[in-house]
Amino acid sequence: MFQPPEVPFPQIHWDFSAITENPVIDPTAWIAPGATLYGRVSVGARSSIWFGAVVRGDHERIDIGEDSNLQDGAILHVDPHSPCKIGNRVSLGHRALVHGATVEDDVLIGISANVLSRAVIGRGAFIAAGALVLEETIVPPGTLWAGVPARQIREVSPELAWRIERTWKHYANNSVAHRAAQEQGIRFVQ
Repeated sequence: MFQPPEVPFPQIHWDFSAITENPVIDPTAWIAPGATLYGRVSVGARSSIWFGAVVRGDHERIDIGEDSNLQDGAILHVDPHSPCKIGNRVSLGHRALVHGATVEDDVLIGISANVLSRAVIGRGAFIAAGALVLEETIVPPGTLWAGVPARQIREVSPELAWRIERTWKHYANNSVAHRAAQEQGIRFVQ
């Protein structure tokens, strides 16, 4: 049984129970070498967590749905009372951050975008590269958001909807190829 250590600032309460749990990963998901998953984390079928990504469920749950991808260097984290939920068919771009927020199905979060605590990204939304979605922002389904802070630009066009679909399918295929290479002895040097 885990015995919490004495901490230097005991007046700041922290529930240590999450760090004693192991991530639950569907056997069809692929976790790249060098990715880090920790605490209350679940990863759904055919999802992929790429090189250098961090999924840190040390205060609350992080649930990742099916066919989703966290690209290289992406980060998922939580605050107490702010779990993180990533829906199905979500693409989280390179170095993107989702912190204690909800991302519904069929969403693309662009490269280096940030989504802060208790924000909700509606189904089919597109968050542009470099955008900053502030705490408690509600992004309506099927909308394009960009900027710092992020603002709604317009509705998602058929071309952007196609890009959302193409991206998650690309990463689903790419993860199968990387898993096969790994199983056949191709080395990933760290």
